[in-house]
Amino acid sequence: MSTVNKYENIENELPKLQQVLLDAIQSDFLEIKSVNKSCEKYLKACEAIPELKDAHFVVFSKFIKKRDHRYERFVFLDREGHEVCDVSGQEMGLHGLLEPCMNLSLSEEYEAAFGNPA
Repeated sequence: MSTVNKYENIENELPKLQQVLLDAIQSDFLEIKSVNKSCEKYLKACEAIPELKDAHFVVFSKFIKKRDHRYERFVFLDREGHEVCDVSGQEMGLHGLLEPCMNLSLSEEYEAAFGNPA
């Protein structure tokens, strides 16, 4: 876990984000991505889990191996960072559902220390 904040504007962009999630994302322990709301996988998931219709972002662990994703929990957030639902990896996978967060800017400190991991 890093002591360098990953994003310079996350608190402005996601003002309702829980502190524990903010700290984990900023320390690069958890990852945040945008949800591709036009993909077939998302549209089907919304039929099974209606709360996903309000989801714009998802927080997940980037350290869990693919074979263990079924044990993971994915936290879905609305536009302001408020949690709309959490879903187990057993209920759905994230492959094909994620896009970069275009509204979040990497901090200069992070880029200097780790580069741009796009």
